[in-house]
Amino acid sequence: MRDLWRDIKGTLEPFWVTLSYIFKKPVTIQYPEQKRTPYSRYRARIVLTRDPDGGERCVACYLCSAACPVDCISMQAAEDENGRRYAAWFRINFSRCIFCGLCAEACPTMAIQMTPDYEICNRDLLNLVHEKEDLLIDDGGKDNEYNFYRHAGIGVVNPRGGNEDETEPEDVKSLLP
Repeated sequence: MRDLWRDIKGTLEPFWVTLSYIFKKPVTIQYPEQKRTPYSRYRARIVLTRDPDGGERCVACYLCSAACPVDCISMQAAEDENGRRYAAWFRINFSRCIFCGLCAEACPTMAIQMTPDYEICNRDLLNLVHEKEDLLIDDGGKDNEYNFYRHAGIGVVNPRGGNEDETEPEDVKSLLP
């Protein structure tokens, strides 16, 4: 008898849940006309940011492509006349990207950042391959004041040993016997 009541209850409870939702107002958003505002920490479109001086933050260290689990990021490193590294070309295949944010977390210069722009779908897969020119924005992103070369004290801004907390580099040949 006890099993019979349990079976009846197990049969009627799902119907009761369905009946209770029939009379509630639906929470439907008419998408093209009404756009949902994503949360502030929502990870969607990837952008490349600039430092306060207007230069590219990306130093082509390949950490983002190494951290990417689906291998959708590729780039080529180059160096300008001052010795500053930059990405000669930078490419992200958004048809493979899973928007995990590991590339943004691995970036030491805060060059790669994720924005809440979620409208990047396209039927043609080749249009989802974005080059550096498509990704580069004129803004610093989440931290407009951060400059990797000034923060790290790399010799492009000051010569090696030119910062307050550094000593002059040793001449390697003077250490030979």
